Amino acid sequence: MAIAGSYAPPVVASIDELDFAAEAARLRDSRADLVLVSLGCPKQEYWMARMAKHLPIAMVGVGAAFDFHSGRVRQCPRWLMALGLEWLYRLGQEPRRLWSRYLLNNPLFLVLLTRQLLKFWFVRQLKK
Repeated sequence: MAIAGSYAPPVVASIDELDFAAEAARLRDSRADLVLVSLGCPKQEYWMARMAKHLPIAMVGVGAAFDFHSGRVRQCPRWLMALGLEWLYRLGQEPRRLWSRYLLNNPLFLVLLTRQLLKFWFVRQLKK
């Protein structure tokens, strides 16, 4: 496996300011089979969704993986990972950036997931 290239888009206030057509052309020219996207959540998810319209290449959001492997950000101790508390360690490292994600968005996700599962279960019960 060979690395086809790397690119860091400019820091912008909104993802809508990026030139997706130019970025898609750059990726097509690289002949990459897989794109690892590390823009942070939710920016990388928005970027991949928008780019999918321009590009038939598999994309994977890897979050802070490059920061961890490069040593730029310390990774959580293994014993905290084993307890499922990596989120708490990261919240302690970057509280201003992560508090809303962990304390507002994650519970909202669980509520919406539960609602969707209950709806699925209810529809299945009606079909029986």
